[in-house]
Amino acid sequence: MADPGGSLGSWSTRRIIRNMFPLLVVLSVIVLWAGITLEGAEELLAEYGLLAVMVPVMVGMGGNLGAILSARLTTRLHLGTTEFDPRDRHLWATVSAILALAATVFSTLAVTVWLFGRIVGGGLPLSTILFISLSSGLSVAIIAVCFAIAATYGSYRLGIDPDDTTIPIVTNVVDVFGMLIFLGISRWTLGV
Repeated sequence: MADPGGSLGSWSTRRIIRNMFPLLVVLSVIVLWAGITLEGAEELLAEYGLLAVMVPVMVGMGGNLGAILSARLTTRLHLGTTEFDPRDRHLWATVSAILALAATVFSTLAVTVWLFGRIVGGGLPLSTILFISLSSGLSVAIIAVCFAIAATYGSYRLGIDPDDTTIPIVTNVVDVFGMLIFLGISRWTLGV
């Protein structure tokens, strides 16, 4: 796959700063919005303390899953082994692995939080925690996959090295969506 801007193989501090500074300013505003959203959910998290335990893992893992996919796509792009073709079996195998990892991680999160609740006296049933964790986690994983592919492809098409842009974009955007999805599904499930 040819490099449209001819810059993917070059490295320049000035180029990286020129590309990243505006992006980081925008992403900082997006993450600020996530923090404000979390503050608005203080009552829900105070009433259901087990949900508060889940927040950091939920948000962090969504970004991590997107970062894993972004890194794999960027590596394949630099090696010239990807074409961003919907029929690319390697792409779908990687996406499937990310979703399987998400199902495993978020199931483990639910069971761990439920066990913790049993120890400290939290009162949510395993089925409720499992539903919130899996539905939120898999939704966030799907968003992470979409943004990882879009950020990698978009950076490449703009002639910007995806190594410089994809992980900050994916992790920040997934933080916000992860928070909104987790809180929305939690409120809906608990009828709050």
